[in-house]
Formats: sequence, C-alpha cells, structure tokens
Amino acid sequence: MREAMVALGRQTGVSISVADAGLWRQRVPAVRGHLSVADALRRMLDGSGATFAAIAPGVWRVMRQPPPPPRLRPAPHPAPPPTEDAPATEIVVTASKRDMRLGDYPGVVNLIDGNALVFGGEGGTEAISRRLASVSSTHLGAGRNKLFIRGIADSSFTGPTQATVGQYLGDMRLNYNAPDPDLRLYDVASVEVLEGPQGTLYGAGSLGGIIRVRRNDPDPDRFAATLSAGIATTAHGAESGDAGAMLNLPLLHERIGLRAVGYAVSDGGYIDDRARGLDDINRTRTLGGRATLRALAGESWTIDIGGTFQRINGEDSQYADLDGPSLSRESLVAQDFHSRYALGDLVVTGTWDDLIFRSSTGIVRQRLSESYDATQPDGPPSLFRQRNRTSLVSTENRLSRAMQDGLGWVVGTSFIHNSARLTRSLGSIGRPRPATGVRNEIDELTLYGEATVALRPGLALTGGGRITHARLSGAGLDVAPEIALTRAGVQADRRETILLPSFAISAHALPGLIFFGRYQKGFRPGGLAISDDFVRRFRNDSIATLESGVRYGAPGRSRFDFAASMAYTRWNNVQADFVDGSGLPTTANIGNGRIYSLDARAGWRPLPNLGLELAAVLNEGKLTDPTPAFRLATLATLSHLPNVAQLAARAGLDYRAMLSDALDMRLSASARYVGKSRLGVGPVLGAAQGDYLDSALTLRIGRPDLGLTLGATNLFDTVGNRFALGSPFDLSRKEAITPLRPRTIRLGIDRRF
Repeated sequence: MREAMVALGRQTGVSISVADAGLWRQRVPAVRGHLSVADALRRMLDGSGATFAAIAPGVWRVMRQPPPPPRLRPAPHPAPPPTEDAPATEIVVTASKRDMRLGDYPGVVNLIDGNALVFGGEGGTEAISRRLASVSSTHLGAGRNKLFIRGIADSSFTGPTQATVGQYLGDMRLNYNAPDPDLRLYDVASVEVLEGPQGTLYGAGSLGGIIRVRRNDPDPDRFAATLSAGIATTAHGAESGDAGAMLNLPLLHERIGLRAVGYAVSDGGYIDDRARGLDDINRTRTLGGRATLRALAGESWTIDIGGTFQRINGEDSQYADLDGPSLSRESLVAQDFHSRYALGDLVVTGTWDDLIFRSSTGIVRQRLSESYDATQPDGPPSLFRQRNRTSLVSTENRLSRAMQDGLGWVVGTSFIHNSARLTRSLGSIGRPRPATGVRNEIDELTLYGEATVALRPGLALTGGGRITHARLSGAGLDVAPEIALTRAGVQADRRETILLPSFAISAHALPGLIFFGRYQKGFRPGGLAISDDFVRRFRNDSIATLESGVRYGAPGRSRFDFAASMAYTRWNNVQADFVDGSGLPTTANIGNGRIYSLDARAGWRPLPNLGLELAAVLNEGKLTDPTPAFRLATLATLSHLPNVAQLAARAGLDYRAMLSDALDMRLSASARYVGKSRLGVGPVLGAAQGDYLDSALTLRIGRPDLGLTLGATNLFDTVGNRFALGSPFDLSRKEAITPLRPRTIRLGIDRRF
C-alpha cells in the first residue's frame, strides 16, 4: 500500500495519511485510468479491510475498517492526528515543478493548509503573512501592496520596477510589475512559499522567492458545495461582513466537472478625518470569484479552463497622523483607490507513468488607480492621481519526471509579454493637469532545466540553469513639449540575454533529517522611469544567494519538526522606487547591497490533539555601495534596506477535541512580533516603523459539515505602526503611521454539502 499511496498523492496533488501502520504492508491492486481520488481509493482498498474518508479539501485518511460495533455513546475524547507511529504519505512540493517530496527538497519551503487560510474569516495575502515570519509587505491597502520574503526589499512605493516576489495561482503567473492583487484565498488546497531567489525555475521577479497558491480542482464525480458568512465589529470603527460560496458540479460523470467560487467582503473603516469631520473613512469592499472547468480527455490528458476576477474599492487611505489623536488625521480630500484584476488560463496536462507534460497559458489584466493628497500649505485642495494599467500574457511548456528519493528532472520553455502604462495627473480638485507618465514593455523567451542525481545513497546533487533572451521597449507619456524635444532620445529599446545557474547538494543523515546547501541567482529587467518631468532609464538588477540549512520531520504530521537556514545575499544595481524633489514617486538604481538572514522554525505535538509552533527570522540588509545620488544614505542606520524588520517572530497554538459523538472543537491562537524597520533608504525616507505585536484567537465548535466560529484579531488593541507612509507630498512636513486594525471580533458560520 505504501507505494500506491505515494504514487496517488504525487499524481493528484492531495495528501493521504494512513492511520494504522500495519496497513502499509497490505497489498492493493494497481489502478489505471482517469479517476477521482475517491474512486481510485475505493478500487485500491476493495477487499483490503481498509476504508477512507475526506477530512478536508485535498486531505484524505485511510484507516482500518472496524467490525460493526454496538452503538454506544463514547466519552468525550480528542481527535487523534497522525503520529510518528502511523507514518503519513510524504508532503509533495508542487512548486518544485517536478513534485519533489518535502523530505527531499534542498531548500527553504513553507507550506500552509488551505483550510487554515480561511479559518476565522481571513483569506487574503495577509492570512499568509500572519502565519509566516519570513513574509512581509507594505501596508498601503488591499491591492496596492508590495510583498517581501527573507529581507529582499527594494522600496515602499509601487512604480515601474518588477516585484521581488513571484506570485502564482497554480502554474499561472499573477503579475509582473504590478502590486500584489490580494486575491481572497477561498477554497484553496494549500499555499507554498519557496524562499530565496528562484531564478532557474521561475525567472525574473523572484529575487526573494515565490508564493504559489494551489486551488482545489474540480471533481467530475460528485456534487459538493460550501457556504460561509460572518459579521464583525471593530473597536473605534465600523462593522464588517463577509460571505463566500463554492459549488462543484459534475457535468459529465468521470469526464467533465465545474468548480466555481464567489465571495464578497466589506471591511469597515476605523480612521477619522478631523479636517472634513468624517468618521471611519477607510472602508474597503472586495468582490470576486473564479471558476475552473476540467475535462478528462482519453486515458492520459486533462484540460483545465479557468477564470479569476476581483474588484477592490477603497474609500480612503488607512494612515493616521503620528502626532494627532489616535486613529485620525487631517486631509482635505478623499484618497480613494480602486483595483481591478482578471485572469484567464488554460492548462493541459499529459501523464504517462512517471512522465508528466504540462502546458500553461494565461492572460492577465490588472488596473490600479490611486489618489494622494497633494495640498500644499495655504493652498487649495489638490489631488495627485496615478493609474497603472498592466497586461500580461504568459505561456510555459514543460516535461518532468519524478523518481524515488527526490531524483528526477524538468525541462521547459516559456514566453512572457508584459505591457505597463503608468499615467498621472496633478492639480486642484476638478482641474487636474496631466503629468509625465511612462510606458514599458518586455518580451521574454526562456529555456530552463533542472535535474537531481544521486552521488551515493543519501547524497544528492541538483543542478540547473535558465537562459532568457529579453527585449525591452518603452517611452514617456504626456511629456511636456519642450522637454520632449530635449529628451527625444530617451527610449528603453534594447535586447539582453541573461544566464541564471543554480546548484544544490543535500544529504540524508537520518530518516526524516536532511542537510542542504544551495546557490541560486535572480534578476529583474530594467526600463524607463519618471523623474520630475523627465524620463530616464534604470538598469537591470541581479541577486546571488548562498544558503545552507537543515530540516527534520513534516510540519503538522511529525511529533516534532524543525527547520533552520542561514543565507548570504549579494544584490547589484538595486532598483528602488522613491520620492523625487517634487514629492512624486520615481525609480532609479541606488547602488549595491548585501543581506544576511537567519531563520528557524520548530513544531511540537506534546499531546496528540495539541500542536505548538515557534518561528523567528533575523535579517540584516544594507546598501553597501550607494550611487553618488544616495551617498548620504550611508550615514548611520539610514543605509538599511527598507520595510523588512531585523527581527520577526511568530508563535502559534492549535488544539482540537471531541465534545461529544457529534460535536468537535478547534482552538487556534497566534502572536506575531514585527521588529523595527525603516520606510526607505536615506534621510527623507528614514522614518521608523514596526516594533509591534499582533495577535489572533479563533474558536470553532460544530460538526465537519456545520460549525460556528468566534474569532478575534489584535487582542490587545495595539495601535502600532505597520507602515510610516501617508501621502508622499507630506513626507517633509509631518510624519504618518499606518496603525493595525483595532481589536476586531467576528462571528461566523460555515456549511458543507
């Protein structure tokens, strides 16, 4: 049975645990054909004396079939999770692109179960950063933020530079040089976070790592549906509400299935505007959904056609004045923002034994409109508006083979076309004037490969490489005529070829214990940026990381698990978005830098129904060789790279128990400390931020198919300062803070059909 469960879990991407260790030696028949997980398990286990159950989306459990017992009411007892005496099927890291087992992966990886992301009513990117000490972000607002992993942070603003973190929904790239779309993570199977540069497998824009969301696939064999809803109240603020639903429809038995998700969220405001006499101005509304149609063609092919849409409307920004009354500010205009995101994707998968071919094609349209208060002292109310329109077309075709003990290979090609238009306007209300904008386009054609070979039993070597040929083009938009004549030659048209190698070595010292070392590179292409009314070029930046680490056990499955790593990173020609002399965001290469990072995470199950975890990250990033324009930034601590705390730590607790034969209980609690950091590089952007403690507590009581949830966030009603930016036009006059959402209590209900 052991080999059969491993193969089924690897091919379908689900987790399968076996409750009775004696079943591992049970012989089961081979199963072939396009089957659902349930049908495959049913055929395998027929006559074996074992049965199975789905305990969560993408999570299955095989147990010995008991003889029919008399119906007796059992005493309350805890639900037993997997223990080391009952080994579970290995967790598969699908982001490796060749389905490596977690125990064999030679790098730092964090995995989050999809159910945990919506437990307690959370569900966006913040739900990921709450659970991982190594993931951080800016806090401009939903759909506007930049994400950072392991201290690789360039700046606080969103401009024409590419992101430092690659974001993926399955195999589809979500963005290129646009902010995090902050998709709500309803009905997802898991989230995988690979830390450190991932240039070989993922190319440009993965300097810090990648975040890959794996959605639940359509099941063509059974009907299923879920509903969830909640209401919340925020101290010092307005009420909130959320609702989500999933529907799985088998359209043609064992051949075609449809899975659709929809949701609506209204997050109440909690910032007051003293100048306009308004309360709770920063309400944000989110509406979205996605759908996937799956068709099983023949014995070896699967076709998935999907679509994702989300709309975010923010009525005002969420910052407050540092020196004013708590949770308030003075501004003469509303600083609203609006985000629109749409993704269409086609994925074709062919499987022949352990050989897998996958072709993924997607089209993304992302729109972001932002407003900032540009009112000057004693001047009329003025507004700066920035609109970022991004179009992305990406396609990847790869062939992979996964073998035992992490051996195997993957080869692939990809093509990306990205077009981004950044337009601006500035002026008094009702009379805005166009300001200089910019257009950037890039085409990337790539060939990549990676393979792992055994040097000896327990010792493996991984090597890979990626060669990318890129064509960049761009031009200024709405440039003043007199400047256009003098800067007519400023174009971004050029071609480049980039080689990104990678190497890793791993050793299994004991069962479940792996040591690894890794070297990998990453890059971001250059482009055009705006400085005052001028357009200028910025160059590629590149990164190289050398790391080593150790990992033992599997989080949530082993009685004890542990992982630690340390890394040194060299960053050349750092691209950064900052504020120019007139208060407008711009982009330039600011010099070379280096980052030291150390992270550790441990999990312990002192009782079968109690899990504890602790994680901490240390980062020390510095601009070591600034350009002449940023030479002043090397003074004191002002040379530290922005937005990443030197220390971040998280502690978590998860407790489960049976209250009766019908009701169970789950209690989850966490605390996350975010240390001090700075808004940006240099004296103008040197404002301090961070140094706060966030907390959360969630209780669910019910059955697997129906439950009530009571949750609370920011238990101590901490104000804090997550992000020291308000309007960029106020940086030299007054300091701003972005407080935590005040204590919020939510009551929710969930139902499964």
